[in-house]
Amino acid sequence: MTRPEPVTLLELNRRLAAVVASTPGLQQVWTVAETSDVRIAGGHCYLELIQKDPDTGTAVARARATIWRSTYERLARRFRAATGADFASGIKVMVRATVNFHPVYGFSLNIDDLDPEYTLGDLLRRRREMIARLTAEGIIGRNRALPWPAVPWRVAVVSSRGAAGYGDFIHQLFTNPRRLRFSAELFPAVMQGADAAPSIVAALEAVAARRGDFDCVVIIRGGGATGDLASFDDYTLAARIALFPLPVIIGIGHERDITLLDYVAAMRVKTPTAAAEWLAARVGAALDRVADTGAEILRLAAERTAREAMRLEAARAELPLLARGIVLDRARRVGPDTVASLEQCITAMLTRHTDALRAAGHLIDALSPEATLRRGFSVTRIDGRALTSAADVAPGARLVTTLADGTITSTVQDQS
Repeated sequence: MTRPEPVTLLELNRRLAAVVASTPGLQQVWTVAETSDVRIAGGHCYLELIQKDPDTGTAVARARATIWRSTYERLARRFRAATGADFASGIKVMVRATVNFHPVYGFSLNIDDLDPEYTLGDLLRRRREMIARLTAEGIIGRNRALPWPAVPWRVAVVSSRGAAGYGDFIHQLFTNPRRLRFSAELFPAVMQGADAAPSIVAALEAVAARRGDFDCVVIIRGGGATGDLASFDDYTLAARIALFPLPVIIGIGHERDITLLDYVAAMRVKTPTAAAEWLAARVGAALDRVADTGAEILRLAAERTAREAMRLEAARAELPLLARGIVLDRARRVGPDTVASLEQCITAMLTRHTDALRAAGHLIDALSPEATLRRGFSVTRIDGRALTSAADVAPGARLVTTLADGTITSTVQDQS
């Protein structure tokens, strides 16, 4: 058997390159894949396209790809305008590519176009899948179901320490128009990139360890590109917020920005400033309710006092008439038997008092000075005073002696 004349590797590769270049099905083919190892050098974009097994996540196909500088500048601008994100690693893309085979560098793809809507749709699809999972697990509405404190003034803040959004939140919270007082403590976290989700989860765990010190949690970040907010479309982070023991407020991005966290938090506001305004409004409403209740209590008390005063005045006017009526009524109820009984009681009482007076009179008569004089005693007076001592009488003194049947006047001649 005659062996064919061998060819060099260069010749073989040239033949392959010619076949690839002449095959219509390998020119400007739209294909979908995930980007990896994206890097920019000299204005050119070098990357790798990967297809992964949906069940295991392992790569089942790989291809090197290039976007030349003149094309990349145009495609990059269009991609960012549509998705809000930079063309980078780890995103699903739909690209139009032509297959190349270089004798030295081998197989590669030359990308000349892409469809940003495919990438945007993939992000939304992933979000819908996570929402469906959270719903199936029965936890998507847990945080929203938590009761809000009447006055949520103790706030735990999860944000980047130097972020403008954090500064805006604090300024708005502590300079609110009604001068309401709040307490806010920062729990720092990375708010962008691959480390954002685990960093925020760690900050939430720190808050949960001191849950008794706070009424709610605010997770805030200023606006940015859609790609910058991709880290908030994270299942683990969303699940932690859904099961968090305190109400969570999400104030991430601008009004147009939506992330998975907005579906699980107790409250979603459009910006960090809006989060502060919402808290101030809620506390202000609680104070208004207290003031309204106090005013209502005063009104009811005044009405009750006025009613009772009127009743008292009416009672004061009716009392004499009521008393007179009672007396007349009792008088009408007094019959002949009652009158006879009263007469007997009065007669017996008068008899008792008459006998007592008669006995007292006899005693007075028996003890009177006249009765004493009748028994042989006399009373001698000098100058109208009863004489009790001989030493009180001087010679020549005039004495008056009272007897039972008269008086004797005498002059003292001698005193012995």
